[in-house]
Amino acid sequence: MEGEEDLRESMIEEDIRANGGDADDKRSKAIISSEQMDVEAYASSYTGRTKIARLIFIAEKCGNTTMELEALRMAYDEIKKGENTLLFRDVVEKIGGRLGAAYGMDHAWVDGVDRRAEARKEKLENELNAYRVQVQAFVATVKVIYKYSMESPSFDTNLIKESIRMGYNDFGDFYYAHGALGDAFKNYARTRDYCTTSKHIIQMCLNVILVSIEMGQFTHVTNYVSKTEQTPEALDPVTVAKLRCAAGLAYLENKKYKHAARKNKVIDNVNFRKFLELVPEVREIINDFYSSRYASCLEYLENLKANLLLDIHLYDHVQTLYSEIRHKALIQYTHPFLSVDLNMMASAFKTSVAGLEKELEALITENQIQVLFVPTARIDSHNKILYARHADQRNATFQRALQMGGEFDRDVRALLLRANLLKHEFNNRQSRKL
Repeated sequence: MEGEEDLRESMIEEDIRANGGDADDKRSKAIISSEQMDVEAYASSYTGRTKIARLIFIAEKCGNTTMELEALRMAYDEIKKGENTLLFRDVVEKIGGRLGAAYGMDHAWVDGVDRRAEARKEKLENELNAYRVQVQAFVATVKVIYKYSMESPSFDTNLIKESIRMGYNDFGDFYYAHGALGDAFKNYARTRDYCTTSKHIIQMCLNVILVSIEMGQFTHVTNYVSKTEQTPEALDPVTVAKLRCAAGLAYLENKKYKHAARKNKVIDNVNFRKFLELVPEVREIINDFYSSRYASCLEYLENLKANLLLDIHLYDHVQTLYSEIRHKALIQYTHPFLSVDLNMMASAFKTSVAGLEKELEALITENQIQVLFVPTARIDSHNKILYARHADQRNATFQRALQMGGEFDRDVRALLLRANLLKHEFNNRQSRKL
């Protein structure tokens, strides 16, 4: 027995050292840099309003004047490719003349865009009203010629619905281009009552989802993703991918992190693995975590933290996610062991013993450390050892065997009693007495 215990302790120590990620680890790893973000390279992955929003966010959060001005310069140039004068004024105000006259208020451009916008809006209104009148007049003529009755109005109804849908959709596009997201949302949503095909419904939902994401209204995102998924026969792979991305952002915003990425959907997913190859640092983080190389995993994460804090969707969640990842790593580290040396564990996580002890105390208090599924654990502060009070598996097995034996004995006795009652015709005697 003593030999077995010694062997077990030796194996545990080896596992602990392996989890610590010793300095002589010769694995080939991707180099993750904590250098300043390349704003131009980052922004090149995006276009349009999304690109502008991310650049403005970087400028607001980076805390670096050089990076801030670079982001604002690129946002300025990108805005002038479109028609959003409200956002243009905001960016010019943020620049505050720090980039020279070339990046100041361009009144001629603003006035020209606003004039064209008013003309475009008036044209859309006139076209919509004129089209309605033309359709109604045409339908009235057709009814007279072919004697259509009001009992079969599908022909004129579909034409009118399609004209109204197109009109509202054009208005949605117009308002979106000019940064009036609230009006864009209303007009896209209004097309819902005038959709006549599954394709129209999907287009409406995607438009509403896009605007809702930019407005930060993720309740609408979830609702319209569900509506779109109700027409699976009309969904192509690209649309399905867009819906999953939108749903993922909604889960993130609602802090439902477990729905975002699970092992079978990341590491074990052949298709997603191809995307991981494009970001080797993320691939290494995930692989290290699931391979219990926690020191390496947490080091990689720390190097990426500054850049992740500049992501418009991750910013509010980075601290929470980092804490949860670390807590999960601590829990998984302790899971296989009867006891853990806090000094070795602190070395594995590159922290102080006192700091580690406080973290473990919090996890034990929250009933999160459950070694071998037993929720009770304690810390020997003097010897710096974490113990888990395990159930006596041998005794538990005997107790279960005794319980099953008692249940078997009771069932057998009940069967014998029933057999004797039937044998002596006890039921028939009782019936005759009645």
